[in-house]
Amino acid sequence: MTAVFYISGAVAVLATLMVITELHAIHALLYLVVSLLAVAMVFLSLGAPFIAALEAIIYAGAIVVLFLFVVMMLNLGRAMLEQERKWLGSLMWFGPAVLLLVLLAEIAYLLTVAESPPIVPRLVGPKEVGLALFGPYLAGVEIASLLLLVGLVGAFHLGRRNGEGNG
Repeated sequence: MTAVFYISGAVAVLATLMVITELHAIHALLYLVVSLLAVAMVFLSLGAPFIAALEAIIYAGAIVVLFLFVVMMLNLGRAMLEQERKWLGSLMWFGPAVLLLVLLAEIAYLLTVAESPPIVPRLVGPKEVGLALFGPYLAGVEIASLLLLVGLVGAFHLGRRNGEGNG
């Protein structure tokens, strides 16, 4: 289980570095999904399956949907579509595919060979997560939601064309 933790952590760090250094937004998005799934694997190896599921569903799913929403809002037209077709060659998928194969191998290992996690004081359920988020961490949750709202408004202003939405 310790090996799964360290391999998942290494995949997360490597994928996150690729998110930062990648020049094309779509390529960075693929690495971001890999990074978020690797963090979910870290949580799973620590004995928190509910948090791992939340990480995969909410962060990987919601961030991808939000990113696609912003790309659609920008509406860059046919020139961008042709450029994307050039970028989506088979070599572009190699990096994320290798990292995802490492994560899938870890999942297979966890399901077939591994024992239960060595340190599991107790499993955390949805009720405990909700009580924590809307109890002592309420201010942090509200600040995060405000930052997401500011990002959405900023994306709208960046994406609108001159003369649209002024009235």
